[in-house]
Amino acid sequence: MNVHEYQGKSLLKKYGVPVPEGIMVNTVNEAVEAARTIHEKTGNEVCAVKAQIHAGGRGKGGGVKIAKTVEEVKTHAESILGMQLITPQTGPQGKKVRKLLIEQNIYYPGPSEPSEIYMSVLLNRGTSKNMIMYSPRGGMNIEEVAEETPEEIFTEEIDPKTGVMPYQCRRIAFNLGLKGDAFKNMVKFVPKLYAAYLKNDATLLEINPLFKTADDKILVADTKMTIDGNALYRHPEIVEMRDLHEEDPMEVEAGKHDLNYVKLDGNVGCMVNGAGLAMSTMDIIKLSGGEPANFLDVGGSANAKRVEEAFRIILKDPNVKAILVNIFGGIVRCDRVAQGIVDAYKNIGEINVPIIVRLQGTNAEEAKEIIDQSGLKVESAILLKEAAELVTKVLQ
Repeated sequence: MNVHEYQGKSLLKKYGVPVPEGIMVNTVNEAVEAARTIHEKTGNEVCAVKAQIHAGGRGKGGGVKIAKTVEEVKTHAESILGMQLITPQTGPQGKKVRKLLIEQNIYYPGPSEPSEIYMSVLLNRGTSKNMIMYSPRGGMNIEEVAEETPEEIFTEEIDPKTGVMPYQCRRIAFNLGLKGDAFKNMVKFVPKLYAAYLKNDATLLEINPLFKTADDKILVADTKMTIDGNALYRHPEIVEMRDLHEEDPMEVEAGKHDLNYVKLDGNVGCMVNGAGLAMSTMDIIKLSGGEPANFLDVGGSANAKRVEEAFRIILKDPNVKAILVNIFGGIVRCDRVAQGIVDAYKNIGEINVPIIVRLQGTNAEEAKEIIDQSGLKVESAILLKEAAELVTKVLQ
């Protein structure tokens, strides 16, 4: 589960991670009032007006503006709120901006030069350990840094038995080229950031940029935080942060019926039971000349109603030109799936895409009889190879 920048910062703040003064708003009037409040608290009228969507690259897309006056806050809020913000991470369709974060200015003058740092905490799957990845060259072009000068990207693996060690914090500050108070503040910052990552069951905590101010403070200028969905039962306060506007409507609908669904860009809809079989089915679709339009696992307790809902969701995708149902009847019975297919046909109405069904395992013969006696235009297969050949046929 992804959270917005302002939500991520509120979670970080609970663990003592320093973040700028900011207020989330939904309207232009609220933005103006927030700017005035921040001005009173900080004594600085300059504010950042930041679009809140689940995507990076907002600055490049025009979703982050600096306002020197309250009047400019109003102007920027009017232009950003409601816009369809397109960034490298949203795709060409973009995302509608419904919320803004009004935040204090952190680019103020001081005795030292300010700088932007990149830092993230994530799992190194190769070693099964969390690691801190960081670079002294943070900001909007961090991808170019990784590609052109990878020697400027550093990592620090964390032993789960000990957690972040003081010497690692010092090494991070040293590699970032920090000195004096900035060095000391970074050494204090790292353990707090790692604690926030662990305690919130995050799978990714990215700070870009992590900002060293002109008076040597370390502040989280921007953050991207992803929470492990399997751990959300431990975090009801994070569940309340879920923004359904930022998620695919079909994935949200699937979740209501306990279906594991992920939309893809292909032309063949898949309905399968079991993640492993789903991946194999997607492979066979690719080999047969098609492209999977989704990942959909109906699970081991699928009944006729659940299968019908799965059909409805697949058919909402206009790119779907055929549907492949591939069920291995172990826990789930094939006759239940077959009945769900028949019910879906009757309840949904006319289905204009070909359906290929492969049912193997528990009650497979009964399932074939249900489909054969239904009079539906459904292609049946026994072997996965036969199903693939049928996919090739219907796509030609």
